Formats: sequence, structure tokens, C-alpha cells
Amino acid sequence: MTALVTGATGFIGGNLARALWQRGEKVHALVRPGANDIAIRGTGVQQFAGDLLDMDSLHRAAEGCDSVFHCAAVYAFWSRRPEGIYAANVQGTRNVIETALKVGMRRAVFTSSVSTIGWPDAPGKANEETPVNPKLLVGHYKRSKFQAEQEALTANEKGLPVIVVNSCAPVGKWDVKPNPTGRIPLDFARGRIPGYMDTGMNLVDVDDVAEGHILAMERGRPGQRYILGNRNLTLLQVFRMLADITGRRVPRFRFPYPLILGAAYVDQWIQGAIMGQTPRIPVEGIRVARHPMYVTSQKAVEELGMPQNSVEIALEKAVRWFADHGYIGTRS
Repeated sequence: MTALVTGATGFIGGNLARALWQRGEKVHALVRPGANDIAIRGTGVQQFAGDLLDMDSLHRAAEGCDSVFHCAAVYAFWSRRPEGIYAANVQGTRNVIETALKVGMRRAVFTSSVSTIGWPDAPGKANEETPVNPKLLVGHYKRSKFQAEQEALTANEKGLPVIVVNSCAPVGKWDVKPNPTGRIPLDFARGRIPGYMDTGMNLVDVDDVAEGHILAMERGRPGQRYILGNRNLTLLQVFRMLADITGRRVPRFRFPYPLILGAAYVDQWIQGAIMGQTPRIPVEGIRVARHPMYVTSQKAVEELGMPQNSVEIALEKAVRWFADHGYIGTRS
């Protein structure tokens, strides 16, 4: 198999590209010029300079590939140009689908997000069938991913079998940027967590997410969605795990939601509007975190055989990777 991986310099895409290469697969990676390629540097992954919005470069990268893992996306809860999020996430997905059809690929896996999963009406865990109300999708990232997922699913009607995987909150190695979830173990290890919010998430080892992508390509049913997650945890539980790993204290103070949201608006005004920098406390991120997103990955485990490795070990791997690559004690 020769697979194209978009977003191969990112967190999920980088781990996926490495996993495919380590299995002996031939891998093409679409890499934006100037991107930090440390996640795939020194591997046999063949890099093609290009961009999701550049059809010629997409075609060059896709030539000779029989499948595509479309992992590339703008994962951000703040942007000075929100239209850029939609261009990359929605139009970029259309372009990947069009390219895959043109070169005659046999199969595709689209990396979506747990953000596109609906909230259950009654207390409990959401699954792939929980309906989502698009009006309740908070922020540009969630809305763009929902639209992109719809684009991916309609490709099945055009003759390209597409499987959607909805990743939960991944942690582990090769979080180069790092992503919003990865900032949790990073900031905790730096001692920059003064308190916590009463919220929660579904945490998963990024290695399991990468394996889930490969299993979806091999065993997934076209037109189906598979939640790639593991354990539902409160943020305080995650901090307790990180305390055991790092030796730092668990934050004592639980900040009420209105206080955090107010601080986020102030931070976004100062950092974003005035200084032109990414806010440390993005308003969209706080609004998303107000409701814990607890889900079940039973479908992915039963149909695909997705592994469920220890999230404590995943957090430990994340902290160790950040330490080994000089992130702890820096301002990255």
C-alpha cells in the first residue's frame, strides 16, 4: 500500500505517518513549506511540498497512492482570520476528496473530532449515533470540522469509500506545536496551572489513535464514524495523574466558569486584539470545556479492534517527550 498522509507534521498525522512507515508501508506526506517536520524527519516518509488549497501540489503528492489519510486541519480556538480555518478545514477537505477521485484511490480515512459528536439529552456517554444540533456547535473550529465531516461523508456517493474517525483528546509523543490538549501536561509540568475548572474529557494515547486510523482503513465500513478514545476523566483526575508523574502539587482551587470566561475575554482582548498573539485562555476553548464531553469508543473497539492502552502511561510519555525536546522551562 502507498498512502498519502496530509497533516503529517502535526500531532496525529505525524504519529500516523511514523506508524505506517514502521509497518513497512510506503508513505507520501503533504508538507507545507517551512513546516517543522521533526515528527517525520529521519524516517522513510517521502515529503512533498504543498498545501491543501494548492491542487497541483496535492496531485503531485497523491500520484501513485491508493489511499489517503486526511489528518490536516487547523486546530485552533482563536484566529485573527477565522475564514482561514474554514478554508483549510472545509475547502481543504473538498480538495483532498477531488484529488483522491482523480487519481483513482480505493479508500480514504478522514480525521474528524469528538467535537462533531452530539450531546446526549440525558446524562450518559455519547456515541456515533448521538444527534448533533449544528446550532450548538461552539466556535469556528467545531463548525468547520462539522462541515468538513459532511463533505467527507458525501464522497461515498461520488465513488470514494470514506471512513470517518472522531478523535478524542490525544496525548503522547511528537506533539510539536503543541495542540490544546497537549498543553495540559506541558503547562502542568511547567508549574503553570494555578487552578482547575469543573470539566472533563475523553483521554487517549495518540499511539492508539494512530493505530485506530490504520484499523479504520483496513476494517472500517465506508460511510461510518468511529470514535477513537479511551477513558472519560475529569480535569482534576488528569491533574492528579500528572502530579504523580511530575511530583508537582495538584491545584487546590476550583475556578467557577463565569470567572474563567471573564478572564478569557480579557486575555483575548489583550493578547489577541491588542498584541496580535494567540491568547493563553481562548474564549472558544473555555466555552467548549463548559460541558464535559464524555463518549464511548465501544464501536471502534469492537469493530476495528482499537487498542486501549494506559492513559497514565500516555501522559508520562507526553511529559517525557516535552522534557527531552526542551519544551519544559521554555515559552513554546
